[in-house]
Amino acid sequence: MAANLGNGVSEADGGPIRHIPVMLDEVLTCLAPAPGKCILDGTFGAGGYTRALLERGASVIALDRDPNAIAGGQPLAAEFKGRLSLIPSRFSQLADHAPQEGLDGIVLDVGVSSMQIDEADRGFSFQRNGPLDMRMSASGVTAADVVNRAKAGDLARIFGFLGEEKQAGRIARAIEKRRASEPFVTTRDLANMIESVNPRKAKDKIHPATRVFQALRIFVNDELGELARALFAAERALKPGGRLVVVSFHSLEDRLVKRYLADRSGRASGSRHLPMVEEKPALFEPVGKGMLSASAAEADINPRARSAKLRAAFRTDTPPRPVDLSIFDLPDLASIDKLGA
Repeated sequence: MAANLGNGVSEADGGPIRHIPVMLDEVLTCLAPAPGKCILDGTFGAGGYTRALLERGASVIALDRDPNAIAGGQPLAAEFKGRLSLIPSRFSQLADHAPQEGLDGIVLDVGVSSMQIDEADRGFSFQRNGPLDMRMSASGVTAADVVNRAKAGDLARIFGFLGEEKQAGRIARAIEKRRASEPFVTTRDLANMIESVNPRKAKDKIHPATRVFQALRIFVNDELGELARALFAAERALKPGGRLVVVSFHSLEDRLVKRYLADRSGRASGSRHLPMVEEKPALFEPVGKGMLSASAAEADINPRARSAKLRAAFRTDTPPRPVDLSIFDLPDLASIDKLGA
């Protein structure tokens, strides 16, 4: 349930927007939930998609790496007793939780939830001063570990690629200089330092720290790696005819989904200067006409939907192929495991 603005970056400098399921009608149309169907919601969050699927008669397996989300979903599980399984898990592990006969559908709503942003002690937003944390699972390396330990060159690559921050090098060097005398501990401290190095201009629609915070969040939670692995897991978990629906909120995520579906549909584009590549049987076929965006009416009601993109495909009966993360061309960033205390 990523809270993102229309420019594709996470809403870290705006006020709280409570959870509204993004592109819910389109998601339901693509998944076609019905009694007897089993659908996996890989990003449970506040349960918006899950409730709608349950109300249409489907059984749901819902995953979330955030223990707070799993705890908050218990009343929903009680309401739909026997048809909702809530499991604390990363969605990259979704195949481990699929029934042996396979799933009828999978939905992934990629990004950070509005509830996580609203909780100051989670450290996702600098609007609410809190510890520089950003961990969705509340375990592992924090954003403070990254900011205070990574080399300036590594920080610049993280900010530049994951945040598409044009001043990545300048900000990284300033961080390295400041932390030598005093480490960064809070969200507001880091945001203020970034603004001092890269002041907000009158034409800027977002705070100067927004893209850096986006990059740190994606890096700390390995969001692109999680998405890439989840797509391959969906390939193994869906039964023939089962449907995959992914709602993403910025170009980095959507690019991964687009590349995966192109590769697995046998339509990956090659170079006209190279020999023809042998065409492989399609594992997925598109549902509808390709990428969908939220309607103007929905975007007016829910700003979170302005940058949302939905891609959907159904699984053929072609056997899964080996995992090949090289199709995503992800950058070689610093190893997060070496940045912790």
